[in-house]
Amino acid sequence: MSDEASETWPVGPLNRIRRGDRADYDRDAVNAVLDEGLTAHVGFVDGDRPVVVPMFYGRIHDTLYLHGSNGTRIAKKLGKGAPVCLTVTLLDGLVVARSAFHMSANFRSVVLHGRADLVTDASEASRALAAITDHAFPGRWAEVRPMLEKELRATAVLRVTVEAASLKHRNAPPKDDEADMALPIWAGVVSLDTRATAATDETCPPDVPLPPSVEAMLKRRGAGL
Repeated sequence: MSDEASETWPVGPLNRIRRGDRADYDRDAVNAVLDEGLTAHVGFVDGDRPVVVPMFYGRIHDTLYLHGSNGTRIAKKLGKGAPVCLTVTLLDGLVVARSAFHMSANFRSVVLHGRADLVTDASEASRALAAITDHAFPGRWAEVRPMLEKELRATAVLRVTVEAASLKHRNAPPKDDEADMALPIWAGVVSLDTRATAATDETCPPDVPLPPSVEAMLKRRGAGL
């Protein structure tokens, strides 16, 4: 596991970003993207084929946790220290340039390299499932009923020990060629914003209020009810 006291991730063959002006290895910056993101795309090798699966995740310090059914391919393939790559991307805007060559995007993208192991300790599995549940809805684990024993038996929890991490980002206007600046062609940035709203399930009793976890999520995502 990496040294949590270090402020930056060591740069090596796994995480070196070739375009230095978009690279960031700061640990807090990497964690900020992980904490804001909701879905990780998890890449691994099954036989001789690459596979990428979108998954929810939870973070505890430098360790990421995933979960799924015991019968899924990812649980079977990644339970024994298999190498894995995870990406979490936040798309902030589309950059519209005067030429197709300079079209781009404003984004923040984290790439993690590590190894995945099956969690066998019950207390660690419980902490991991709480972290995954609370990732999107802070405090939700304490609001719901406890998991049943049969549910725990049916759930595989994977621990991803991160070995290398990097953040690639862009936040700038179009970078057109000087010769194109006077062309009568619109250029600019189309900002993108993911907003959340809550719709109460019709089977809920009318006196059941919106829980604090959902309120926290809506507040964080800048949305209304």
